[in-house]
Amino acid sequence: MINNSSTDRWIRLESKSLDQQFLNEIIHGLNCSPFEASAVLDTVYNVFGSYFDSGASLKHGQIRLQVLSIEAKISQSISESKQISVILTLNDDKEDLKIRKKDGVIGLRRHKIQRVCQEAFDQGGLLTVEDLAYRIFNCGAKTICRDLAYFRKNDIFVPLRSTVKDVGRTLSHRLLIIKLWAQGKEYSEISLNACHSLSAVQNYVDKFKRTVALVKEGYDINRISFLLRISTSLVEQYVNLYHRLDFAAHQEEELNGFLKKRLTSNNQEASS
Repeated sequence: MINNSSTDRWIRLESKSLDQQFLNEIIHGLNCSPFEASAVLDTVYNVFGSYFDSGASLKHGQIRLQVLSIEAKISQSISESKQISVILTLNDDKEDLKIRKKDGVIGLRRHKIQRVCQEAFDQGGLLTVEDLAYRIFNCGAKTICRDLAYFRKNDIFVPLRSTVKDVGRTLSHRLLIIKLWAQGKEYSEISLNACHSLSAVQNYVDKFKRTVALVKEGYDINRISFLLRISTSLVEQYVNLYHRLDFAAHQEEELNGFLKKRLTSNNQEASS
């Protein structure tokens, strides 16, 4: 006869857990099968897991906020979009007091906007203007919009949903990347400043150079939009930017080299 007392002991010990209590409540209270109850428990952990993690406890001055995931699609409604929980630093006494003393109330708010947006982005989330105005800073949306206008004017990229996902009229991150490139910044430095991957930065610069090349070859905006698979508004902004920017010497040389290489290639194709 096999002695199962040791096995039974471990089963009894494993049963004395919150997980098992939850499973029992679901099985008997909602008349679910053990499989269905386990699936419900997994969902609870997926949604509320960060709150159960003692290692993710809040520090002084921090808040936890539910925000849209960077993976959420623009085409989906907010209620159906993927969300995540992020930890944001609303107050940092050591850092914020220095900013308040130097730049005043407005300067401090703008500093905090940059900080919380970057923190959310680093954790895989994206804040919106409504999040900043109504859930974090308790101010009017127009106040936040004025701050965002200040950032755009000074080529400061803030990773909001509207900038990262190109919602509405904002296309600032692409234009900022081109401006930084024209100034002579390295791709790695641009990637860090604009909160975009290295491949994304290289792709934007390549599209910009191709836009300029096609304009010089006589293509109209609609044709360029079709060939490069970008919006006509972005083509127009790239063209306007090209005429306004002062290029660093080596970047101007790189751009001219690209144009010359393309022109030579086209002439060879025409003659063959």
